[in-house]
Amino acid sequence: MTAKPLVAVTGASSGIGEATARAFSAAGHPVLMMARRIDRLEAMRLPSSISRQVDVRDRATLAAAVREAEARFGPVDMMFANAGVARLGDIGKQDPADWDEMIAINVNGVMNSVHAVMSGMMARRRGTLVMMSSIAGRKVYPDHTVYCGTKFFVHGVSESLREYLSAYDVRVIVISPGIIETEVLDGVKDPVTLANYKANKAAIGGGIGAEHVADLILDAYNLPQKALVQEICITPTRQKF
Repeated sequence: MTAKPLVAVTGASSGIGEATARAFSAAGHPVLMMARRIDRLEAMRLPSSISRQVDVRDRATLAAAVREAEARFGPVDMMFANAGVARLGDIGKQDPADWDEMIAINVNGVMNSVHAVMSGMMARRRGTLVMMSSIAGRKVYPDHTVYCGTKFFVHGVSESLREYLSAYDVRVIVISPGIIETEVLDGVKDPVTLANYKANKAAIGGGIGAEHVADLILDAYNLPQKALVQEICITPTRQKF
C-alpha cells in the first residue's frame, strides 16, 4: 500500500485544528501538528505524527518545523492554516493591542503558513492549501470589527492565491464556519460582548462539533487534484445570520 502524504496543521491543539489532525491521522496520513501549547499536542499521541511548539507569527520556526517533518515523511501535501484568535469587543473601547494580536496571527500567521509550503507545491504541481476564515469573513457582526477584517483578508488573499496557483494545479480551499463548539470564546475579554455571544449561541441551541468541519475538509481533500471545493461554509441549522 502506498503511504499517504503528509499534512500539516497549525493551531492543532484544540477545536477545528485538533479535529482535523485527528481525522487525517485516522485516515492514515502522517501529521505535523503545530501550536503554542505543545503539551496538548503530545497528549493526543497520534501515530506517525510530529508535534512542534510553533507560534505562527514566527516565520522561521514554522518553516523549520515543516522542513523537519518533510525530511521524515516527505512533502507536505496539505497545509491547514488554521491558527487564529478572536479578541472580540466594542471597537470604540477596545485595547489596540487586541487588534495587533489578531492581525499578527490571523493575517501574518496565515501567510507564514502558506509561505512554508507554497513553493514546494508549485514545483511538484500538487498540493492543497486550506485557509481558515469564518462566516465573519463573508459578513460583518457587532463587536467583530477587526476580527472580521482579518477574515475578509483571508477570503481576499485566498481568491488571489487560487487564481495564481491554478496554473500549478495547487488547490486553495476556504473554510468559513459559523458557531462551532471550540475555545474561541476564551479570547473574548469584553464582558458585554461575551454575554451577547453566549446568548445568541444559546438561542440557536448551541454550536456544532468541530469534527463535522474536519470531516468536510477530509472529504474535500480526497477529491481528485483536478477537483476543487473552493469554499466550505458550515453553520448550525438554526444560525440565521
